[in-house]
Parts: sequence; C-alpha cells; structure tokens
Amino acid sequence: MPTTTSAAPATAAGFGRFFLPGPTEVHPDVLAAQTRPMIGHRGKGMEELLGRLQPGLQALFRTRRPVYLGACSATGFMEGAIRNCAGRRVLALVNGAFSERFFRIARANGIEADALAVEWGQAHDPALVAEALARKPYDAVTVVHSETSTGVLNPVRELAEVCHSAGDVLLLVDSVTGVAGTPVEPDAWGLDLVLTGSQKALALPPGLALGVLQPPALARAERTVNRGVYFDFLEYEAAAQKHSTVNTPAISLLYALEAQLARIAAEGVEARWARHRAMAERTWAWVEEMRARGAVAGVLAPPGFRSPTVTCISLAGDRTGPAVAAAMKARGFVIGAGYGKLKDPTFRIGHMGDHTVAGLEVLLDALTEVLQ
Repeated sequence: MPTTTSAAPATAAGFGRFFLPGPTEVHPDVLAAQTRPMIGHRGKGMEELLGRLQPGLQALFRTRRPVYLGACSATGFMEGAIRNCAGRRVLALVNGAFSERFFRIARANGIEADALAVEWGQAHDPALVAEALARKPYDAVTVVHSETSTGVLNPVRELAEVCHSAGDVLLLVDSVTGVAGTPVEPDAWGLDLVLTGSQKALALPPGLALGVLQPPALARAERTVNRGVYFDFLEYEAAAQKHSTVNTPAISLLYALEAQLARIAAEGVEARWARHRAMAERTWAWVEEMRARGAVAGVLAPPGFRSPTVTCISLAGDRTGPAVAAAMKARGFVIGAGYGKLKDPTFRIGHMGDHTVAGLEVLLDALTEVLQ
C-alpha cells in the first residue's frame, strides 16, 4: 500500500531548494517508498500493484484508456510513438530542443519527415499547421506540449482539431512537463497519443515513461508492420488489459508511483494544476519586477503561451545562464541554465512537482540577490 496519503505540498526539512526543470525534487515519502522489497514481476503481487495503479493513472491523465508504463525515459516512448503511429510521412512542429528531438527520431527511424519550425520561444499557430497539412499529405503530426527548453505551452487542443479536420492525421503529443502540472485531456481533446516521463511534474525519480493511446492511434499501430520489439504498443495494450508488463518493470519506481498517486489524489488533480499555475504567475510577476530594475529582459515565452511548470527567462546585459545557475548553487539552490542554443542568454526555473508558492518565494529572494 502507499506509504503516505498526505497532500502534495511538501514541508519536509531540506526540501525546496532544487528547482531544476527536470529531474524534479522528489518528496522524502516518495523516495522512501522505493525501499520496499522486490516482488516477482510475473506474479500475483505485480498484477495487484498494477491494478491499484491504473485508476490513479487514469484520473491523472483524464482518460478511460489504459495508461502504459515503460521502464525507460520519455524519449523511449517518443521513439515508440514514431515506430507505431507515424505512418509514412510526419510533420514535426519544432519550436525548441525537444520538439527538434521528435523530428530527429522520425528521421532516424526512416520516416519521411518535414519540420515546420518557428522561432524558439514562440508557440505554433494552428492556422499555419492547417496550411501545411493542406499543401502536402501527412499521416501524423508531432508536437511538444510544454517545451522544456523554452517554457512555451503549445495549444494542443486546437492543434488536434486541425489534424483531425485534415483527415486521418494523428497528433502525437510529448507532454513531459505538461501532465500532472497543467490541464491535459487526451479523451476530451482528441489527443491521439500523449506521453510523459516520471521525473517532471509527476515528481518521481527518472526512469518511467507513461503514455495513453486513443483508438485511432492503436488502429494505426495495428496497420504498422515494423513496430520494433521493446516499444510495440500492441504488446503494451495487451499487457495493460491483464495488469501485466511487457518487459521487466522498474519495480521500485512503481512503488514510488503508487505513493505519489496517493499524494496527488489527496490534493486533487485540478488543485495541483492550480498550484502550478500560481507558482508560474508568481514567477512571471517577479520577472516583471526584475525587468523594471534592468536585471532581466523578460520571460521568453509570450503571454498566453507560457508553461505553468517551467519558465525560461532572458537575461539582460552580459550575464549568462550558467553564471546565474552557478551563483545560485553557491547559495544552496539548483536552477537550470538555458538549454541548447539558449544556454547562455537564458536561465530556467522548474516550478513543478511538489513545490509551493511559499517555497518558490525563498528561491526568488535568493535570485534577486544574485541578479542585483
């Protein structure tokens, strides 16, 4: 059984100084759950554990479909999404490092893929996507919901509508810093495939991938011959129906997942979304305060398209992201420098998982000292 049922905001001593945009700080109760003894992963105990997990996972993902669990990073399920559901031609929506990774995965798997790229820090316009789908036939569109490298939140609901209006076009969604931190509605929004990883807003240690396929995506997988072995989603579907696993599971991480799902249920999924939104809005307000002092240039993502889980902040003057991150580390806090080509001109705050506005204020006070 779960080791705790307390609500998500953490108050444990020493917690609240690690604001990297992934991996996220893990609550001590969740870490402790991993110390439970091993069980046979083909026995009754594993079947019962997976059976207990599914209701909480379905509530978290807002779906009636089974939630797949893989012993890998989310990149593994990104590759699985391509191998199972891409068809012959993919339109990859690129606006940051991780959406670019989705594009590279398609190409690396021999899929004909085109990139519809916009400037890093900008969101994708559904109208432009509709134009691209009208110009050339595609079988699938890939998109990153919450682009961790830039802090941009893409309008996946509207993008799904555009894809489905174009015919048999699947929308494959990486929501690694979305699920558990901001509204994601696979069933209601018609998101054909949604995947995430354990180490972001779900606030677990790294090593688990989680995903949901809608019937059109499952049907596409059935028509696909070269699905591979490790990420054959038809096998994942069959295993989920039996409360089993396709491959050797990460048993200790499943114990941690059970503990965290109990914490999330106690807080409430919608309350968790609201807490993340409150942390994001406080961060954006602080950026405006610092911009008025000339310390930063502003939030990279435009208003209306900002992720509630990670904020990417453009620096003013000759400061660099690595230097700011190093100065914060000297004060006992961990934040992220910029990612990829944004490494030097930006830094990132991961305000997700079990962090609170009160804990975030302590971080922002230290950041104020560094930037002044």
